[in-house]
Amino acid sequence: MDDDRKDIIKEVLPKTGLVYSERGGLSEVLCKPKIMPLKSAVIEQLQKIEAIGEKEEDEAKEEKS
Repeated sequence: MDDDRKDIIKEVLPKTGLVYSERGGLSEVLCKPKIMPLKSAVIEQLQKIEAIGEKEEDEAKEEKS
């Protein structure tokens, strides 16, 4: 029994600096939902470039006809 009492560690609080405590109960923290874009800016730019390319192809075909 004496061996068990010697193994107990004493709590020491620092006189300076920060003290972290984990005694408080942890709970869930709710935040606002993040609004994700349906299309990224890169995809929109690629679609615009493709649309311009298709228009140029159509105009080139019309000129040949």
